[in-house]
Amino acid sequence: MSIETRRTRLEVLGEHHAELMQQYYAENEAHLAPWEPLRPAGYHTAANWRFRGRQAEMDHAQGKSRRYVAILKSTGEIAAICNFTGITGPPMQACYLGYSVAKRFEGQGVMSEVVSAAVEHVFATLDLHRIMANYIPENARSGAMLARLGFQKEGLARSYLKIAGQWRDHVLTAKINPQHEAD
Repeated sequence: MSIETRRTRLEVLGEHHAELMQQYYAENEAHLAPWEPLRPAGYHTAANWRFRGRQAEMDHAQGKSRRYVAILKSTGEIAAICNFTGITGPPMQACYLGYSVAKRFEGQGVMSEVVSAAVEHVFATLDLHRIMANYIPENARSGAMLARLGFQKEGLARSYLKIAGQWRDHVLTAKINPQHEAD
């Protein structure tokens, strides 16, 4: 099963993506470092990605998460990643959204294209009520993209996540499923 966008094909992360994931993180380590937690040695090896791919497939089958890799149709490389984690059922019916885009595709609308399609798909197939996405206040590009896609600011969480070795505040946003607006 995949989700098609104009330039990408979103596939559920699996064991067979291990080498592509290793390459994505090797090429984008410095680009992503300010926005991600510190990782232990070996975290982005192909062997670890095979393990994590198997886990992602199991979590998908059990309804715990949806982890997608956005494969560029023209080259077969990973252009972006889009994850829906912490999926909960009633009464909350919600999840968290996380994402990243390769440095060379930044500012080209790829991330918006991927997140928009994935959010629409997740709302439609999982019947979630809300998707929550949080970002570091200094990450203006992320905040602007979420706003364009209909995510609304809900507050500020102080010292929310340990990113790049430091506890960082995060702007809290969420999008309500349009099918649930009248509920």
